[in-house]
Amino acid sequence: MSKTAFVTGATAGIGLATVRRLVADGWRCVATGRRQERLDALVAELGPDKVHTACFDVRDTAALDAALANLPEVFRDLDLLVNNAGLAQGLSAAQNADLANWQTMIDTNVTAMVTVTRKLLPQLIERKGAIIAIGSVAGNYIYPGGNVYAGSKAFVNHFTLALRADLHGTGVRVTSIEPGMVETEFTLVRTGSQQASDDLYRGMNPMTAADIADTIGWIAALPPHLNINRIELMPVNQDFAGFRVAREG
Repeated sequence: MSKTAFVTGATAGIGLATVRRLVADGWRCVATGRRQERLDALVAELGPDKVHTACFDVRDTAALDAALANLPEVFRDLDLLVNNAGLAQGLSAAQNADLANWQTMIDTNVTAMVTVTRKLLPQLIERKGAIIAIGSVAGNYIYPGGNVYAGSKAFVNHFTLALRADLHGTGVRVTSIEPGMVETEFTLVRTGSQQASDDLYRGMNPMTAADIADTIGWIAALPPHLNINRIELMPVNQDFAGFRVAREG
């Protein structure tokens, strides 16, 4: 029997690749995102029997409630939540940062993520399902200009592990995936510059959205007695060494 996944942020990058991978593996998917034309293209590509879409901003709790209430019968029994929706805005040092950018990151990466999770938990517990969250190495290794983005991803990483503790004995599997550099629209959204995105990834052979989706697909297919608690991935050309010294004189 086919299982059903709920994937947030499915109009681009890791979310889009995840829907494609899960459908290829025999799943049905509820794909959410803010861009209707991209959701329509996903249905046209994969078929309305495999993908149901819901166009809304994940920060809009009323829209989330409406989307869940209006799921077609065949998509109602959810077995997997992929908490993928998230973003970064700005690269300024904290003392120069735009407070509105900080609020957007908190509202999206933290508040919306926990809201979606809490609303789906009863069903996931009932069906002994799974939760996979897309955190980041930025939640583990700090870099200049990361400030609130890094803090929000540290929250994602640790909230997901905390869920694992709270869901002890329920049969629900919980995983925190913490990627390094993945070439998607992430940097374009963050900076508003395609050139900045191209410059960042040029010549370093970054991971792709499909690489992370393959990891999600592997975890989702594991037997129900096996849990991957957390997994950290980086391209070979990226590492976590980066101590700096500011010298006087």
